[in-house]
Amino acid sequence: MSQVQTVRGPVDSAELGVTLMHEHIFVLTADVQANFPSEWGDEDQRVADAVAKLKALHDTGVRTIVDPTVIGLGRYLPRIKRIAEQVPLNIVAATGVYTYRDVPTYFWYREPDPMADMFVTEIREGVADTGIRAGLLKCAIDEPGLTPGVERVMRAVAKAHLETGVPITVHTHPGARTGQHVKRVMCDEEGVDPSRIVLGHSGDTTDCDHLAELADAGFTLGMDRFGINLETTFEARAETLVEMVRRGYADRMVLSQDASCYIDWIAAGVREIALPQWNYTHLHDDVIPWVLARGVTQEQIDTMLVDVPRRYFE
Repeated sequence: MSQVQTVRGPVDSAELGVTLMHEHIFVLTADVQANFPSEWGDEDQRVADAVAKLKALHDTGVRTIVDPTVIGLGRYLPRIKRIAEQVPLNIVAATGVYTYRDVPTYFWYREPDPMADMFVTEIREGVADTGIRAGLLKCAIDEPGLTPGVERVMRAVAKAHLETGVPITVHTHPGARTGQHVKRVMCDEEGVDPSRIVLGHSGDTTDCDHLAELADAGFTLGMDRFGINLETTFEARAETLVEMVRRGYADRMVLSQDASCYIDWIAAGVREIALPQWNYTHLHDDVIPWVLARGVTQEQIDTMLVDVPRRYFE
């Protein structure tokens, strides 16, 4: 057993319970929110809405969510702390940088690169003056591939992991096979054990042979976008999960929805087009019954929702 840092403080890994490994509370463009507050709306109303949705999630049996919102996604932990004080959930916050191409301009000419040290500080001492210590590291590599900026962040995340032992989640694009870049850069070259890495959004592909290759290399697969029907369907995601369980990989997968109470670009109307079922209870209400009816057992569900997350943090 190990201690896991949450927004309300450390908890024992045995107390995590049912854990959703990739959920955002808010995803924001911080400059827009700061300069155009009408786009954000009433702060108290946003917080109350988040509290209500997270309480509804708790009522389904979930006890922990991992929120990998970092620099580039509008992380603001004082607001998350206010929400955490009102909901009976463990919320694990992340440190890192989210980019598909270049690093934020702040880092362009900084030598030596300060990112790894900044991440370590947020893990060991806390984020600014919030008292919240990050419980995991986050970076991204999408369809553009291993750009210089993406590689720079990945290596900084790897260095921070090796210094602190805190696990890693990586936003990936399985259609572009970016997990192979993660393996080469973070594992083969930087020395990270792949078992400490979740390859997020692995369920975006139906190529089970490719997913099996990554799982066999030691990675944990994030089947974590249920409800996001961009370039795929609910049935395709669920069938992929069923097939991977059938092949014996239940102990190499975690489940989630990548849902959010508020995302500023969705507020412009994308939700109605692409994300009709995007909510925190979609996994409980729709996905789990669907896969149980097709041969996945409750024991295998528990493995993906309880055992694998606990092992990842331990």
